[in-house]
Amino acid sequence: MPVNFLTPTQRQDYGRYASTPSQDDLARFFHLGDDDRALAGVRRGAHNRLGFALQLTTVRFLGTFMDDPGDAPLIVLQTLGRQLAIEGPLPCLHEYRESRQHRAHAAEIRALSGYREFTDPIAGFRLARWLCALCWTGSDRPLALFERATAWMLTHKVLLPGASVLERFVARVRSRMEQRLWHSLKQGVTSAQRGNLEALLTVPEVGRASLLERLRSGPDRASSRALVGSIRRLQSIRDLGIVIPAAALVPPSRLAALARFAMKAKVSAISRLPAARRLATLVAFVHCLESSAHDDVLEVLETVLHDLFGQAVRADRKARLRTLKDLDQAATVLAETCRAVLDETLPDSDLRAAVFDKTPRDVLAQALENACALIRPPHDAYLRELDARYRHVRIFPPALLKHIRFKASPAGEPVVAAFDWLRVNATCAKPANDAPRGIIGKPWRGHVLREDGHVDLRAYTFCVLDALQSALRRRDVFVTPSWRYADPRAGLLAGAEWEAARTVVCRTLGLPTDPRPALDALADELDQTYRAVMSRLPANPAVRFETVGDKTELILSTPDKLEEPPSLLALREAVTARLPRIDLPEVLLEVATRTKFTDAFTHITERSAHAAGLATSLCAVLLAEACNTGPEPLIRNDDPALKRERLSWVNQNYVRDDTLVAANACLVAAQNKVELAHAWGGGEVASADGMRFVVPVRTVLSRIQPQVLWCRAGSDLLQPGLRPIHRPARHHRARHSARQPGFAVGDPGAADRVAAYANHD
Repeated sequence: MPVNFLTPTQRQDYGRYASTPSQDDLARFFHLGDDDRALAGVRRGAHNRLGFALQLTTVRFLGTFMDDPGDAPLIVLQTLGRQLAIEGPLPCLHEYRESRQHRAHAAEIRALSGYREFTDPIAGFRLARWLCALCWTGSDRPLALFERATAWMLTHKVLLPGASVLERFVARVRSRMEQRLWHSLKQGVTSAQRGNLEALLTVPEVGRASLLERLRSGPDRASSRALVGSIRRLQSIRDLGIVIPAAALVPPSRLAALARFAMKAKVSAISRLPAARRLATLVAFVHCLESSAHDDVLEVLETVLHDLFGQAVRADRKARLRTLKDLDQAATVLAETCRAVLDETLPDSDLRAAVFDKTPRDVLAQALENACALIRPPHDAYLRELDARYRHVRIFPPALLKHIRFKASPAGEPVVAAFDWLRVNATCAKPANDAPRGIIGKPWRGHVLREDGHVDLRAYTFCVLDALQSALRRRDVFVTPSWRYADPRAGLLAGAEWEAARTVVCRTLGLPTDPRPALDALADELDQTYRAVMSRLPANPAVRFETVGDKTELILSTPDKLEEPPSLLALREAVTARLPRIDLPEVLLEVATRTKFTDAFTHITERSAHAAGLATSLCAVLLAEACNTGPEPLIRNDDPALKRERLSWVNQNYVRDDTLVAANACLVAAQNKVELAHAWGGGEVASADGMRFVVPVRTVLSRIQPQVLWCRAGSDLLQPGLRPIHRPARHHRARHSARQPGFAVGDPGAADRVAAYANHD
């Protein structure tokens, strides 16, 4: 880890007045109480009184004494002068700095206020223990730890040491915690497992990619063969046999940080790491990758099952359209027969003869057979269409049954029981007749259960897959380990833990500890709203009910189009005329200059960047990624910041989830400072893809997109001053993209000339 991580500016501002204190700071740190004025008042000379008060308040504010009191801001001296009743111009502190009173006052203040030196054993031990806890449980950068250590010493009255001393102290503590982490992760690794992990970094003789690159490359399509490949990838990860012992107590955030580095970095960069760090990185990578691989398998499985049953529904509709003519003919024959049966003028003894005289027996039998073959019971399971695709489906069930172990909540236990039964009986010539029948619903009952009481294995397999699809969507079944498909109850408090935290949680959320009053109020509000809506329905011309078949549907009329008033058209033309026409890269560079959001992009190894034109390279990479053009249109060999190797290096080491989130925060903070942004609204309205979304409240069907990307003109825009858009994320073809679509701020009325564009593919 780098020892000198402070920039020259940060080193220069350390322990000094880097800026003028705010009014809040003046009131908090530079107010003199009665005791403070008494201590300062006994000094002879106005310069001594002012110097003593300045040192007393400076050590509160900065945590150290100033070498030159004359460097204090003028507003600080004026504030202290008014409290000390110094009349006339403030005395010059040059004489005070050169006198012995300067150092004597500092020693007196240190003794009276209880300040300790950094070299004090107790203070150093407590600070080291506190920093060790931070380093062990989090992955803060050295600069963040340096700032937090400074704040800790200010709070606990420990005088700040030199900048280089504190730098080395933070670096030493952080390095010790990293060594402890690496040692903890490699404790349970055997020599054979160590060899398998090292083999991940080697490129085999046959092939161009190492096993590590193949493992971290997830599925890029949804098909039966891709599902089998995902299951094999999961099993390859399991075969490495990496298990982190529970006694290690390694925080998940540290594991995720190491795994994230292994997912992003090149294989050559991982190979050059020290042996202990390399082994720990690979252990964390394999440990976290098993959860991601589990998620990939179930995500592809959900997509495959959705396509399978969706195609069956569409195939059934097409088949019914093709056979509609035959069904009409058979229905016509049967209708004529029924008409004869309902004729009351015919005696019962002559009914059969009259029917067969009008419709021959063979014609009637053929019509009945055709009608029975073409009609479909309501809510049928479309087994005929599913069976036609069994050749494609049978590819993945063996691997799925063999390698995936589902667990379930009480609602999903029948699905898991049926799945486990298939694992045992799917390959048997004569499967047992004890298949769980709790998942066999009415649509499947006629297909799965035979007349002799046994189950049809193929139909039962489709029935289990159908139930598994629904259970996965509802999260009634889950796998371990996993990120997205884990047990949703795992993080919930229960029993004594919940009772201990109930009061604090309810007070934080502003809810009563007894849920019954809140639920009763919600039920009453829902009932009143329902009754109010029902009372207005008869007089509402935009709402009507229509009966389609045996169902009654609610029909909402399309709202009338509102014409744009001339004043809006004139305003739009006036605004457009005032907007300059500039290229998108220039806009991006100007935004970077104004907001400094590029400073949020740090190197993956946390080293300080020493590359000239780094901001230009970052803007080029963001523009290439967001516009989906790749780096080719932005490469210029005459500019070192835009060369291919520079852009590739920046993309590999700087653009990550955490840096994108930090840059996004800079952009939102800068936009929030614009007065016009607050005049545009409260943040509930967004313009996207030509549609206007209004989300006045948070709902369970919406979530915030945390990342921000830049893209082509004409994409989705948020109006100035608006918060992130609340809506479900879109699923992409590339399932392992490191970034998600996000939002940006801009003017929705001038999409080709605004500073930020949101990327939504």
